[in-house]
Formats: sequence, structure tokens, C-alpha cells
Amino acid sequence: MTGRAQTIEAIGITKRFGAFTALDNVSAKIEAGSFHALLGENGAGKSTLVKCIMGYYTPDDGSVLVDDREREIANPRDAHALGIGMVYQHFTLVPGMTVLENLVMARADVPAIIDWAKERKGVEAFLQKMPFRVPLNLPAARLAAGEKQKVEILKQLYLDRRFLILDEPTSVLTPQEADEVLGLLRQMTRDGLLTILMITHKFREVMAFADAVTVLRRGKPAGSGKVADLTPTDMATMMIGAEPPAHGNGDRTVHDGKVVVEIRNLVAENDAGAIAVEQLSLSLRAGEIVGIAGVSGNGQSQLVEVLAGQRVPVGGGVLVHGEPYGARRAESQRLRVFCLPEEPPRNACVPKMSVAENIAFRRFDQAPFARRAWLNRKPMRTWAREMISRYRVKTVSADSPIADLSGGNVQRAVLARELSGDVDVLVVANPCFGLDFAAVAEIRGQILAARNRGAAVLLVSEDLDEIFELADRVLVMFHGHIVHETPIGSADIAVIGRAMAGN
Repeated sequence: MTGRAQTIEAIGITKRFGAFTALDNVSAKIEAGSFHALLGENGAGKSTLVKCIMGYYTPDDGSVLVDDREREIANPRDAHALGIGMVYQHFTLVPGMTVLENLVMARADVPAIIDWAKERKGVEAFLQKMPFRVPLNLPAARLAAGEKQKVEILKQLYLDRRFLILDEPTSVLTPQEADEVLGLLRQMTRDGLLTILMITHKFREVMAFADAVTVLRRGKPAGSGKVADLTPTDMATMMIGAEPPAHGNGDRTVHDGKVVVEIRNLVAENDAGAIAVEQLSLSLRAGEIVGIAGVSGNGQSQLVEVLAGQRVPVGGGVLVHGEPYGARRAESQRLRVFCLPEEPPRNACVPKMSVAENIAFRRFDQAPFARRAWLNRKPMRTWAREMISRYRVKTVSADSPIADLSGGNVQRAVLARELSGDVDVLVVANPCFGLDFAAVAEIRGQILAARNRGAAVLLVSEDLDEIFELADRVLVMFHGHIVHETPIGSADIAVIGRAMAGN
């Protein structure tokens, strides 16, 4: 590394996407040699802000200063030339290439004929100055997650980046790996070699490693300060707001309140093999919406994946109508369990298949859509057109690839599929993230209608306003446990904030 840590300051950044304002006059100063955390709920504008700094987006208003000089950053190449780099949430290494090859080939000045002996000597000399040790001859595919993250960081340092943006850098690491990596980076900031801006949702890591914090809420500044002067509760309050959202979950049809779902001592791991859901128990009753709140990364995603059949639990179990439920297709159909997972385009659809085919997934092999071993496409299209009309899915035709639809229309199409029959259990995760106001109102209306028809609804959402608007009962998840439960009528925003922060 040829330079020293540098200061980056965003001044009055505003970014609009059509009528939607993603960032509204946001300012933040990350001092040279500091470890700065950027907090906010899903959709708060964190990613948009760092993309403006990196040159992926051009702000509509505002400017970026590097070491107190205003700079035009029109693209990531400009950012790289200024010593600004980014380590992404998902690994970008070439799996079949060795660590040495990944480092060398990332340079902009790779010669046409590579002298690998010379390059190895140079990389080894570089590593002598670094706190990380990685095996240069090993293919990236054979590295453990912690080693891959170290290589990603080393790559940026090798390319002489002196300001690093880390996007959820520990999401695939064990707590031990996370502490090791962040501890080494913090020492580099203390030595004046590096400045860190870390997007995170983990208060523990902020308290342990960060010097300062900036919090965004709905695209606007919600607070900032030195970590030494703040508590996790202070930060949670900034994220969710000090005033309780208005709760009015519509006209309600009263049902018998019979328990439909029982989750007993559920244990599930994350992708890195660490426990994400630990001995979790809860029940859902007919005709109620149970909202699960919590800062992202506390086991909510793994819970939804278990209920959707996308993740196998390692302990405990689920009962639906008193019967063991393993989320297999036949069980889902018989017990009438349906799910709208996070990111439906990725988790609930086949992008290149048509809207009609995606809507028919639940019953494509049943009459009248199937005739012996063959699909009967005419009734499939007729039924899909009816669902498209009923759920107001905007598409050129039922035969258009579902990938051509907007996010809100994909959500409507998946809801049409999941709610088209009798529903006893509905699991929904962040159903309105990134959607426009009209789509949000329609989708929330469909969820309320399902509850009023007697469905037991589990709503997992990082939007506390959404939970207050829809839920009848609120639970808070922290580190894989349910740590707080309250009826919506007596929900206290301060108590919920403390529970989300682990207090």
C-alpha cells in the first residue's frame, strides 16, 4: 500500500428513481483512519448511498469529497483511481483460479505475458506487510468462507484501495471468523493505513469494532455519533423511529382462534453451518396475523426458509393441524400451507417461464391442467388470465416471461398463485420491499383479506410500520430466539426497540 487512510465525505446526497426518492439530502463524513458503521432497516438507502460514492449511481444533488476535495466520480473506475474500493456481500473470486491468480488478474495493468515467478515474489512481499495469511496456490473454490473473505479484502488492499466499503462483510462468516477479520481491519485503521465504512445490521459488531455510526431511515438521516456515546437501544431507536407507528389493521372478521401451527424447539443453521434459529417455539391461530420484527440477520430468513421447504431444520419440528409438517409439496397442498418468500423473482419463480406457468406451479399436475402425463395448456392459460385479472397483474400476456414483469407485478402474480385456493396458513417475508405505494396497498390488502377468511398468517418484516399496520400480535427475534411478545394494542415502540437491540 503506497498511501495512507483517507477521508470521504458525502454532502447533501439526493438520489431519485422516477417519483421515488431513495436518498433525501443525506450527509456523512467518514474520517481518515476510522471504522465507521452505516446502519438502517431494509430499504433505508444504505446501498444507494455507497453506490453513489462508488460511482454506480450519479446523485441528482450533492457531492462527494475525498480528503476535503470535491471529486467527480462518474463510474467505479473513477472511484478506484481515488483509492476507494468495495468488498461485496457475496464473493467475487473466480472459483477455478488460485489465490495468486485472483489477485494478479484483478489489476488493471496485467501484462500480455505474465511472469508468474516475478508476480509471486511481488505478492509475497505484499503479504509480508498484511495481517492476513492466505494460501496462494489454493483454488478459491477450496477456501473456507473466512479465507475467501480475507482474500476479497486483500485484493482491495493489493489494488491500493485506502478507503474500503464493506457490504455486510460477515453475513457468511461464523462469529469467530467475523471477529478475526474485523479485528484485523480495525487494527489497520488504528495504524492509519485504512478507512472503513461498513454496512451492517449487527449491533454487536458495531459496539465491538466501530468508532462512529451513521443511521438512515427511509432515505433520510436518522442520527449519528460516536459509538462510545451510544447504546444498542439508541441505535435501534434511530433505525425504527421514536414515535410508534399508527396501527390499524382494518376491519377484522373474528374466528375461533384455534391453533393451526405449532413450531416446537426449532433449530436451523445458516449457510455457514452456524446456528441461526435456536430452540424457537411459537404458535399461530386461525384468523390472526403474527408479525415477527427484528434487525435483519437474527434468524428470520432461516425460519421462513424452513417453513417454505428451502432449508432442512437440524432440530425441533413444525405441526400444522396437529400433524408433523416437513414443507413437502404434498404436505403443503393437503394442509393448505402457502408462502410468499423474500425476493420472489429469485425464490419463488422460474424467470424464463411464462406468467401462466409460474402461476400454475401449485397445480400444474392436477386436472384440468394435466391430462395423464401431458400438460393441458389451454385451461392453464384461461385460469392464469383469470388470476391476472383478479390480482391486477400488469403483463403483456399470460405467455410473457415472468422476468419481464416489474417487482410489484411479480409479487402480485405469486400472491395470485398462493392465495388462489383455500388457505389455512400463509407465510410472507418482507412482502412489500422496494414496491411503489399502489402495489404496497394492494398486497397488504390481500394479506388482510386472507386473515379475514380465517388463515393463520406469519408476517416476517424488517419494516416495523408494516408490522404495526397489519399484525394482531408482535414477536421480536434476536440471535435466533423470540425475546419479546405483545398484542399489537399494547405494543410499546421503546420496548420493541430494546428487544431488537438485545436488551
